[in-house]
Amino acid sequence: MKRLLLFLYFVSTVAQSQTFITESGYVNFLSKASLNEFNGESDQLKGLIDLSQNLLDFYIDLNTLQTGIGLRDKHMRDNYLETDKYPFAEFTGNLSVIPTLISGTKTPVTAIGNFKIHGVEREIEVQGTLSKNADGYLELEGGFDVFLSDYNIEIPKLVFYELAEKQEVTFNAVFKPKK
Repeated sequence: MKRLLLFLYFVSTVAQSQTFITESGYVNFLSKASLNEFNGESDQLKGLIDLSQNLLDFYIDLNTLQTGIGLRDKHMRDNYLETDKYPFAEFTGNLSVIPTLISGTKTPVTAIGNFKIHGVEREIEVQGTLSKNADGYLELEGGFDVFLSDYNIEIPKLVFYELAEKQEVTFNAVFKPKK
């Protein structure tokens, strides 16, 4: 009986140590239109990496994105992202290969999954790096492009020179083991 309890404790500890969470990841988007270039950012990315299930799940409240200009933020939320109806962007997917992580080494990874924004969900591929530090935390960095028309986000012709069709999204998050 003692061995069974010890075995169950070991299995639950190993399984649990394969799940990592973040509450304060960083997301940035870059819009490079012909007459205007600007960034929007948030440090409110929430997410989970479960290596035992090969699951990645991230979301961000789009109302936390800030471009540095309050009026532009309001127009972005009200006119384009329509955050009253669609408050979140989410990615759920899997790593194409679960890497062997060596402490202090950034390992290239590819995630394939569904990205949902503005009520539209599409399969995308995300390139990045995954590393493990000496404390056992994971760090994930990466990026992908979002084409607004793919997600039914319309750019009025008057704004076309100020808002790019392609938004370059980058992210960085540190994940602690889930307890």
